[in-house]
Parts: sequence; C-alpha cells; structure tokens
Amino acid sequence: MGMKVLVIGSGAREHAIAATLLKGASVDEVTVAPGNPGMELDGIRTTRIDPSNHAALIEFMRSSNYDWALVGPEVPLMHGIVDDFREVGLKAFGPTRAAAQVEGSKDFAKQLMARHAIPTAAYRTFTDYEAAAAYVMEHGAPIVVKADGLAAGKGVTVALDTQTALDALEDIFVEHRFGNADLKVVLEDFLEGQEFSLMSFVNGTAFWPMPISQDHKRAYDGDKGPNTGGMGAYSPVPQISDETVTTAIDTIVRPTVKALAEEGTPFTGILYAGLIATDDGPKVIEFNARFGDPETEAVLPLLTSDLGEGINAILNDEQPTFTWRTDTTALGVVLAADGYPGNPKKGTPVPAIETDADSHIYYAGVKASKHHETVESADSASPTTSLVSSSGRVLVYETLAPTLKAAQAKIYDTLDALDTTGFFYRHDIGAKALQAVVEDDKEQ
Repeated sequence: MGMKVLVIGSGAREHAIAATLLKGASVDEVTVAPGNPGMELDGIRTTRIDPSNHAALIEFMRSSNYDWALVGPEVPLMHGIVDDFREVGLKAFGPTRAAAQVEGSKDFAKQLMARHAIPTAAYRTFTDYEAAAAYVMEHGAPIVVKADGLAAGKGVTVALDTQTALDALEDIFVEHRFGNADLKVVLEDFLEGQEFSLMSFVNGTAFWPMPISQDHKRAYDGDKGPNTGGMGAYSPVPQISDETVTTAIDTIVRPTVKALAEEGTPFTGILYAGLIATDDGPKVIEFNARFGDPETEAVLPLLTSDLGEGINAILNDEQPTFTWRTDTTALGVVLAADGYPGNPKKGTPVPAIETDADSHIYYAGVKASKHHETVESADSASPTTSLVSSSGRVLVYETLAPTLKAAQAKIYDTLDALDTTGFFYRHDIGAKALQAVVEDDKEQ
C-alpha cells in the first residue's frame, strides 16, 4: 500500500507537486487543500479546507490516515503550520515558523547573511518614510526597494531613478499597499547580472540541490511592466556556468543552512535561493522558504526519481535519492488574466490546450463555470473542462524538449494558435539563454 499525501495550497506549483508525487510508485493518493478544479483533471483529489485552518487540516490528516503533508505557499509556513502539525505528532515537509523567517522578513535574512559573510547586496533597513527617502536621495539610483514582509513577490521595486524609489516607499509607508509588510523597508544596492533560482531539499545541515532555473518576473516582453509573481521559467539555464552553480552551493546554500542550524532555527523543507551572477560571483537577491512558482513547474518535470520516496526519507532523517534528466529542457509559460498583476479580469472561459506525453497544463487561478462539466474532446488527447479565470495567473503550460529552442517553438506555436482573448502571456521566456548563445558565438 502506497503513501497518502496532503499538499497544502491552490496554485500551479501545488498542481505540479501533486502530479509529480502521483508519478512515483511510493504515493497512491494525493489531496490538495484547497486545490482547484483544474487539478482534478489529473486524478488529484481536492478538499475545500482553507490553508489557514490548521485544526481542520490536522483533522483531515487524522481521519483520512494521511502519512504526511507538504506545504506549498509561504503564508501557512509563516503562520506556524509545521509547528502545529509537529505538536500533535503529524509530519509536515516545510520549515518551522522561526526558520521560515528567512523568507518572511527581508531584514532577518539580510542580518543572517551579514553575520555569516554570505554574499549579497549592501543594504540598509528603515522603519519610516522620511529616513528612507533621505537615504534614497543621498544614495541615488539605481536602488532596490523591498517591503520587509510577505508581499506575494510584488513588494520589490528595482528603481532606475530616484522618483520611482520614492514612489515605491510611498506605496509601502503611506498607502500601506502591502498591509503588514509595511513595518520595515530594506533598501539595497542594485546588482548587475543574470538572475537564477537554485532550490534545494534541506534537512538541517544536509541538502540536495535541484537543477537551476530562471524566472521572468516582469509582466511583459523584454522585462517591461510591473513585477508579478512570475510569468514563466525554464531549466536548465545554459548561460549560468556549472562553476557559478558550484560556487553558489559552496558560498551561499551550505553556509546558509549551517547558519540557520547554528542559530537555533534549523531548516527542513525547500530552501529557494534567488541569486544573481555578478562579476564578483553569485550573490543572494532573496531567499524563499518553499518551492518557487513558476520555477517548480519547470524543474520537477526533470526529476527521474520518486519525489514522495525522497521527501519521506528526509522526514524520517534518512538519506534521500534525487536524480534528474540532464539531456532535456523544461519550459513553462504562464497564461495570465488581462489586468494582472493590478486588477485581473475574472470569469473569462479558459482556453483548452492540447497536451502530449511531454507537455502538461498546471492550473492556478481557475474555478468551475456555473455550467461546469468535463468533456472528452474527440480530437484531443486530453480532456477539456469548462473552467473560468478566478485570479491573475491562470495556468502554466509546460513542455519538455531536447533543446530550449525546440521547447520554445512547441509552446509558442500552440499558444499563438489559440484564442487567448481576455488573457496575455510573455513571448520571450528563455530568450536570455538564446541571446547568450548568440553573444558567445560572436565572441568566438
């Protein structure tokens, strides 16, 4: 009899995690709380329990004899869901509230890095608008403005001029745009270079890195428009050398997990390092305390080992095995509702996208339409469903291909042929890698 696993969350990241768990022989059943109706097309169960209702989640785990839970989003981690599960003898894969501060407070993370000489941008922390604005005027631009608390990936402004920085400070301190994220602001030096994401499975001071990926935060092509939670990702990232990744593991990941353990907040779960490859080597932009989104949808399809077996080993303090495809590129593109990230349009019918053995749809901001039914389409290998948009990021369309160029061609040929009225997507996910190849060729 295989394991039964509860995944907490509702987005495309949780869809990808649940689908990957079900692929392995060790897991028979996955329920996602609260999930979304798009996941059900993959045989994933959902239960309408709010992730903030820890007592109801605990009751579900016990009454359904579930083996362990995996926490997808950051908010339940910051609210101590892992601590609450542990208190009643249940296993949950994720960091405690104290360890999750590495994401929950930019200031906590910056101080930890300063104490342990972990490479990151120089910074100052402020608690009021006047002092922060005076620093911006003195420092000048470019400068990076970060709301201290959780802001769903949208609390960061890369200000190329001082007015943009001052506007960002006003959003945080005066307009209270990020709610409880307004208590502190971190102002840090702008770093030049290509960004990449390095996620690792962690158990105390032991860790197992995943292949790196690259997210695309800005809403529109050419890195234009507002910051979003991410518009697409790909893995691997050929323009970031193996040497840079090794350096990042040695100078950033290893000392960070060691520092957290030494300081009494040992980390178990997924440590996400958002990094930048500068001329002085890799440096930290941010840490997250969970799987990245949409990076997860581009990284987990490369896994060749059993995800459930690996996480179960970590939860039992055993040695896990994680193996990855090295001959393949995974590319995922987000289909977002018009108006995202500010005021996304809801209720638009979601277009049906045909998939094959190498491609997948991971659903996020969808709900069943009033006339919900699942239909077997005669000319499609996959079922279509009457889903409508319910928030900003609606789905991630992901594919595997032998090369990045082939993955791009497949994704964009499909998306460009669809009627995507009411939605938008970036047309240049992965373009930085192809550009880097062209520039390398020129240099040679």
